[in-house]
Amino acid sequence: MARVLVVEDDQFVRSALIRHLSDASHSVRSVGTALEALREVAQIGFDVVILDLGLPDLDGAEALKMLRGITDVPVIIATARDDEAEIVRLLNDGADDYLTKPFSVEHLSARMAAVLRRSRATGTAGEPHARVLRVGGLLVDPLRRQAELDGASLDLTRREFDLLAFLAGRPGVVVSRRELLAEVWQQSYGDDQTIDVHLSWLRRKLGETAAAPRYLHTLRGVGVKLEPPR
Repeated sequence: MARVLVVEDDQFVRSALIRHLSDASHSVRSVGTALEALREVAQIGFDVVILDLGLPDLDGAEALKMLRGITDVPVIIATARDDEAEIVRLLNDGADDYLTKPFSVEHLSARMAAVLRRSRATGTAGEPHARVLRVGGLLVDPLRRQAELDGASLDLTRREFDLLAFLAGRPGVVVSRRELLAEVWQQSYGDDQTIDVHLSWLRRKLGETAAAPRYLHTLRGVGVKLEPPR
């Protein structure tokens, strides 16, 4: 069972999706606008979001960018648009999959199952470490997906945890943005700003800033490394 948010303004399509997903034992909530979706995601934890692009208040592409600003929940785009350039752009902006209408409920179920398997099974980038990672006062447990700093639990999003665990598994090693995109985001290319934003969020939760780093150190034009405070 998964917690699913359906973002769709067409009442007929929306009802059909709700009925099918509920029959498959998923817990489903639905909204018809982008702003409602952002409010729901900010307040409730979901396993996957099914996002239409033709929303009445805000284009779904912009909604996707705003969603990525507050969560790393897997997002499946479901829309009538089939422009290849736009599909590539949306995938690079953080969509996990893309379905073109009309599609069967069986097709949606298969895509959703695949996205959920990747989200739940891979957890961190690549094969999970069997050991707890310790870097200074930082403790990262990839299997339990828990992180602590100086004994205090860290409240991290899925992507923040993946990023932290990847770097903690390579303490002191400078990792390029291209490698982070490939291993953490599983994308061959994309926008460096996405990485910078997540690093900024992660720094804030580690109690540091780019100007006064403790654990996360950026080497301009080269990459980033995680190492214990000196």
